[in-house]
Amino acid sequence: MKNYEEKTLSSETIYEGKIISLRVEDVELPDGNHAKRELVKHPGAVAILPITADGKLVLVEQYRKALDRTLVEIPAGKIDHGEEPKITAIRELEEETGYGAKEFTYIQSFATSPGFADEIIHLYLARELYEIEEPALGDEDEFIGLLEVTIEEAEAMVKNEQIFDAKTAFAIIYAKNLLQK
Repeated sequence: MKNYEEKTLSSETIYEGKIISLRVEDVELPDGNHAKRELVKHPGAVAILPITADGKLVLVEQYRKALDRTLVEIPAGKIDHGEEPKITAIRELEEETGYGAKEFTYIQSFATSPGFADEIIHLYLARELYEIEEPALGDEDEFIGLLEVTIEEAEAMVKNEQIFDAKTAFAIIYAKNLLQK
């Protein structure tokens, strides 16, 4: 395999926010030329594919300012500093849906936008769901609606772009394969 590595010559953080930071790096390309890279640094996130006993997917509906629209997604959230991804998944499932799960299974991790961001999402399957009497409250600036849909309804939501994000589309493909077995 050919080496396409870019050597970092200098790096400057130009923004440090609550969730992300932005760096500009000067790099040396494999051919010896130089280029600039604008990179978003992110602590990572989890996403949860909750499936009820009757095979429905538990989804959340939430306004996403970056796209200026409401989307339907699987529950997800940022990993807090020092937190294990599975612990984040358990916490986010409770905060966003009011459910707990007796069974949490790691599915896989993936990069969301490797062209400019280092965010990795860790995807978990949640089964044997149960309602939590007094669930932990979510973020105070987060307003979420809850939906339970069949796999066919979820696929229709992908087609009509209610579901528009990659993590949820990936999870629906995984769920369809799982539920067909």
